[in-house]
Amino acid sequence: ILGRFNRARAAQLTLPHFVSQTPLFMPVGTQGTIKGLTTSQLEEIGCQIILGNTYHLALRPTSELIDELGGLHKFMNWPRALLTDSGGFQMVSLLQLADITEKGVTFQSPVDGKPMLLTPEESIQIQNRIGADIIMALDDVVRTTITGPRIEEAMYRTLRWIDRCITAHKRPHDQNLFGIVQGGLDPVLRDICVKGLVERNLPGYAIGGLAGGEDKDSFWRVVAQCTAALPEDKPRYVMGVGYPLDIVVCSALGADMYDCVYPTRTARFGTALVPEGVLKLKNKAMADDTRPIDSTCECMVCKSYSRAYIHCLVTKDAMGSQLLSYHNLFYMMKLSRNLHASIVEGRFPEYVCIASLI
Repeated sequence: ILGRFNRARAAQLTLPHFVSQTPLFMPVGTQGTIKGLTTSQLEEIGCQIILGNTYHLALRPTSELIDELGGLHKFMNWPRALLTDSGGFQMVSLLQLADITEKGVTFQSPVDGKPMLLTPEESIQIQNRIGADIIMALDDVVRTTITGPRIEEAMYRTLRWIDRCITAHKRPHDQNLFGIVQGGLDPVLRDICVKGLVERNLPGYAIGGLAGGEDKDSFWRVVAQCTAALPEDKPRYVMGVGYPLDIVVCSALGADMYDCVYPTRTARFGTALVPEGVLKLKNKAMADDTRPIDSTCECMVCKSYSRAYIHCLVTKDAMGSQLLSYHNLFYMMKLSRNLHASIVEGRFPEYVCIASLI
C-alpha cells in the first residue's frame, strides 16, 4: 500500500507478468481479445490487466489448445497480467440454466444442446491450463434482486466450493486464486461469507453478486461492509463494476480492482465517455461538429478525429467502434491513474469532487 485517505488506498499489486498500480480497471476480453483493439494499443493506453472469460475460451479455442500453445499470454501476445473468471456467471447470464447442485452447475451446451456440468474442480483445471495471473473460484451466483432462502443456500455453497477449488488448484505459486464474497444484500450472510473466506487465507478477495439491478445505496453499503472486513494486505476486487462514478465511490470505500464490458460495449453503440457523462455520437447534432470527442482528452482519437467523422462511422463501420473503444478505455485507464495519484499525493478529496461530475 503506497498511500491512503481514510478508507481509500493506492497500492502496488505484484503479479507474475506485471506490477500493477491500484485502483485499476480491467477491460473484458471475452475470447482473448478486446474487440477491435490490438494488444500493443492496450499497452499504449496503460491497460494493466485484461479479463478473459473461462467459459468462452473453454468452448473456443479450448483450454487444451491454449495450454499446448504456451498459455493465454503467449496465445494472444499479451505481456502484462491476465485474470480469468470461473465460467459460472456466463452460464447464468447467457444460457438456460438446467440446475445448480452441490456437484456443480449443469447447463445446456450451445454447441449441441446437450447437458454439460461445470464443477469447481473443472473450472480450476481449465483456468490452470489457460494460465492467467489471477483465477477466480467457482461460486454459486445469485442476482441481488432475488430474495428468500436461495441467497443463504448460495452463500454457504460458495464457501463449500472454495475448499474444492483450493484442493484442485495445481499452480498456486504462479496463479493467484481469489475467493468471491456472496450473500446478496443481507449483511449477516455477507459477514459470514467474508469471515469464512478470510479464514482460508487466499491471495485476494472479490465482492460478487452486485451490479445486478439493486439500488446504488444497497450496492455501496455491501461494498463498504465487505471492504471493512477484508484483510488490509490483500487486493479487493468488485466484480462487474464499470461506471466511472461507481469506481470512484468504491475506491473511496477501500476497493482496488474493477471489471466491466460497459466502456467497450457502449462504444459499439456509439457512446463516448466524457467528464460530463456520456456523449452520443449517433445524434444528428454531431454530423457537422468539428470538435474532438473531449477537448481535455489526450488520446489518439481525440487528437486525430472529429465528432463529425466518428458520427459517420458509428454503428455502420467497424472503425467507429474501434475508435470509440480506444477512447473509452483510455478514459478508464486515466481515471484509474488519477485515483491512484490523488491518493498517493494526498489530494483524494479534491479529485473526488471533480470526478463526481462524471
